[in-house]
Amino acid sequence: MKRRDVVLAGAGLALAGCATRSDVVREAKQFHNQPAQSHQHQFLTDLWSQVAQETGGRLRVEVFPQNNNVPGSDPQALDMLASGEIQFFTVMGGILGRKVPVAEIQGVPFAFTSHQQVHVANDGKLGEYLGRACLAAGIYRFQHGLLENGFRQISMVDKPIRTADDLRGVKMRVPDGQMFRDVFTALEAQPVTINIRELYQALKERRVDGQENPLVILEVNKLYDVTRYVSITNHMWSGFNLLANLRFWNALPEDIQEIVKRNVQKYVAAQRAYTDNLNRQLGEKLAARGLIFNDADVASFRAKLGGGFYQRWKNEFGAAAWSLLEAEVGKLG
Repeated sequence: MKRRDVVLAGAGLALAGCATRSDVVREAKQFHNQPAQSHQHQFLTDLWSQVAQETGGRLRVEVFPQNNNVPGSDPQALDMLASGEIQFFTVMGGILGRKVPVAEIQGVPFAFTSHQQVHVANDGKLGEYLGRACLAAGIYRFQHGLLENGFRQISMVDKPIRTADDLRGVKMRVPDGQMFRDVFTALEAQPVTINIRELYQALKERRVDGQENPLVILEVNKLYDVTRYVSITNHMWSGFNLLANLRFWNALPEDIQEIVKRNVQKYVAAQRAYTDNLNRQLGEKLAARGLIFNDADVASFRAKLGGGFYQRWKNEFGAAAWSLLEAEVGKLG
């Protein structure tokens, strides 16, 4: 056989190998931090079930609620995603910021005024910017994969929060993100980092005085059992970025990638609508469970944060990212 024939034969074998590899069954793990009865779990389960069906079983993803109880919760799961130990993960921008600092921009306080505004920004140019930053960290961010959690409210064990001054000295549970700590430090509270799986017990044992989360988190984690007062502040928005390990994602055949992206957009859109509606309905439901609601004086919060807070974070994120945010929400600070 001539050398040219050997080369062509080898190329033919390589092409045949590629075709064979596209038929290989790929099994993967999806982690998220909420219970199995939550506003994430069923949508993710349905998403990956549909993907398995449309790919003829070539991609099978098992969904693990509460991050499969790994000891370090979200931060550990994020490390596992980056290393390839798990292949898919949903996480807030505030925690994703541990590896992709600019992702914390999703939680800038009092930036967004509606769910629609949030998703226009994150499905658009701001989201594209975050996606590029994720790639540099070995993470693939789905452009239309930002699941809804909602605007965050403050719930307390013993007293309502009526103005920002009521937060002075309060031990406030926050997630493990720098902006969360910075916001509540600026409001003169004492931020305490506790992962969501341990939050119920921390409130029950009075290790913290309160916590801040969308109403849906109070419901699905049964925090209504261990808090009494809910102050409506809408101080930050948070959602869950659907992410993939970049090496795993890049190794998937293009047709599987397209099936995944199409279904991500479909099921995430349904999850957003469901969760937004649920958050609106939960005021009455939680009040019926015995929680006492009040509207906080949001102007007092803004005044305490002041322009210095926003300038500091603008410097942290950089002018490019900040301008993309302000293009959607208007001037901040």
